[in-house]
Amino acid sequence: MEAIVMRSEELKLDKVIAEDIFANTQYPIIYKDTKVKSEHLRVIDLFNLKTVLVYNDLEEIKSNAVNTEKDSITVPVPKYISFQKYYNDGITELKKEFLNWSAGGKIDLTKVRGIMIPLIEKVLEDRSYIFNLNNYSNPKDYLYHHCIATGLIVAVIAKKMGFERGDIIQLAIAGVLADSGMSRIPARIRDKKNSLTEAEFGEVRKHPYYSFMLIKNNPAIKEIMKVAIYQHHERLDGSGYPNGERIGNISSFAQIIAVADVFHAMTSERLYRSKQSPFKVMEMIKEEEFGKFDIKVVQALIDIVVDLPIGTKIELSNLELGEVMFINKYAPTRPLVKLNRTGELLDLSTNRSFYISRVLTNDY
Repeated sequence: MEAIVMRSEELKLDKVIAEDIFANTQYPIIYKDTKVKSEHLRVIDLFNLKTVLVYNDLEEIKSNAVNTEKDSITVPVPKYISFQKYYNDGITELKKEFLNWSAGGKIDLTKVRGIMIPLIEKVLEDRSYIFNLNNYSNPKDYLYHHCIATGLIVAVIAKKMGFERGDIIQLAIAGVLADSGMSRIPARIRDKKNSLTEAEFGEVRKHPYYSFMLIKNNPAIKEIMKVAIYQHHERLDGSGYPNGERIGNISSFAQIIAVADVFHAMTSERLYRSKQSPFKVMEMIKEEEFGKFDIKVVQALIDIVVDLPIGTKIELSNLELGEVMFINKYAPTRPLVKLNRTGELLDLSTNRSFYISRVLTNDY
């Protein structure tokens, strides 16, 4: 296809870039064959590029707009309910359910679904909500936050991996219930601020079994999801529990819950540990925990965390504020960022003293 040089100010949306575009960067800031979107126009403007090579349109698509008049109908606008409102209400309701389980009660799946479905719908629509989950959590109520957050992260991963909507919801509910068995662990162990003794940790390691027993006879939960709940602490290298299963014997659904479980745990403040950056945690899971998790699941979560639109507002580990300018596909957790205070461009892939501590979503 013929290519032409076009002045940047004349570049229109949906034009296709005809060559890799560099701007004193090791890797292209925009790749060949990219269809131009608004964020690409912003990058071109920020890097002060005067011209761009694009493919020439061979055909013009003509369309006639047909204006149709419709009777004016007044439709009541539904009241907007924020994600955080749904989330906080969910935590309150899950606490009640958890206390019931602690007292020997059965899991009411209808109530659990009622808590989770509105939240699942919102994160499937906008995955950026998962960046705020560790900010909502607190050490005192961590367990309830962890159950709901794990389910939501599971939903986003499952969607990224191409699962059908029904399976996404089933798997997300399984993620919520994976730690339901912690309700059968004595509160003095669950809420202990110091390190657990070997005996106490042995009790905690029983919670996948207790979770399984709570849902074992529930016909509304698929058997494969029950297995996933039981196995969510198993690891591919045999280092997990309760049975020390290895690759080949561990459910793929269990691996999705496992990655979501670890990601939220490591990014949240606990009674005995401060929270860590999602970007730092992804590096740790990929490097330090290599061999324990299904790499396809890990990569799906990495893609979710690092797939930041150009212009995304971020905070660095040194508390500097900035915005994402370019994602380096060879070091996706360390993009090129522009600092708000100085306008300096900082390549986190070469300057490893800093990292993104958090993404500033619309809630900030």
